[in-house]
Amino acid sequence: MTIQRIKPGPRMSGAVVHGNTVYLAGQVAHESAGKSVTEQTKEILSIIDSLLAEAGTDKSKILMANIWITDMGTFQEMNAVWDAWVSPGNTPARATVEAKLATPAFKVEIAVIAAK
Repeated sequence: MTIQRIKPGPRMSGAVVHGNTVYLAGQVAHESAGKSVTEQTKEILSIIDSLLAEAGTDKSKILMANIWITDMGTFQEMNAVWDAWVSPGNTPARATVEAKLATPAFKVEIAVIAAK
């Protein structure tokens, strides 16, 4: 099987397609870094939409989502954006944990795995 790398970089690719599975790297909000969890989550989900489209799929085919937030006190804030975005009837398996991210400006990171 071939492997397709989307937006490859020296350290990681934005997404990797193998067979009918799409693996997205953890996405962070570069444009809204340092802003609210709401703004960062919206930006990240937009990035995810773009990467999934480039891979030939969409959010209705997400199988698994891993979400890292720096403060579990913002869990409901992040969920409000997620709930408005996620495909109704196609909610993926999901885990959310509190973690220290690469820089204090990042408050949310999301990685997903999707089918094609």
